[in-house]
Amino acid sequence: MGLHRPETLHKTKIRNTPNPVFWKNDNTFVCMKPGIFITFLYKSLLVILLAGQPGCEEKRNYDNPVVVIETKYGNIFVELLLDKAPQTGTAFLENIDSGYFKNTSFYRILRRDNQVTGSLHSHLIQGGVWEANPDLKEKFKPMPHESTDQTGILHKKGVISMARYEPGTATSEFFICMEDEPGFDHGGANNADGLGYAAFGRVVEGMDVAEKIYERPEYKQRFYPPITILNIRRLPKVEPK
Repeated sequence: MGLHRPETLHKTKIRNTPNPVFWKNDNTFVCMKPGIFITFLYKSLLVILLAGQPGCEEKRNYDNPVVVIETKYGNIFVELLLDKAPQTGTAFLENIDSGYFKNTSFYRILRRDNQVTGSLHSHLIQGGVWEANPDLKEKFKPMPHESTDQTGILHKKGVISMARYEPGTATSEFFICMEDEPGFDHGGANNADGLGYAAFGRVVEGMDVAEKIYERPEYKQRFYPPITILNIRRLPKVEPK
């Protein structure tokens, strides 16, 4: 198959101030008593230390497993529709639990401005181990092809699907649709065999992050540089009370 520089922090010297001073960008200041300042500092440091830790984020309550694709641009939350695509979704989860997607990448991008005029256009970001760690691909087992006529999961914007060559050869590479892609469905025109790709989930949160990634520089349909996937992990499910 361009960041804004932080505003300069203006500081005005204050003399004979018995309490700690917090400087603000508009040349004003706020004084705090030592006890309040220490409490504020402690809580601020605690928030910084806990931010982004898996056990501290809100748990999502969906009918199916949710995985998190972690990038420096933010997280993309994907619900794996095991009730519709059990074989593909289960295999993807097993690969996630094995840690295979740690330090991999989004490396391929298809959009209007990088495809041949007059051809069938696609709009997606593709990721996996191919660019970052191709030798790891041998650890992935081929997945049975679950086509869209079996699952009913059509390639709409935000749907995640497996990249492949022949049917049944999908292993480690996946893509997220950035627009509706009916040509990827069973009977669609994008595959000569007419069997389409195996969609198995959908973005439920973080599509704005995918859009940020979609806007990154590319060269010949490759992100330049590739977008690092820090990890893909399973999100804890909310247990019923």
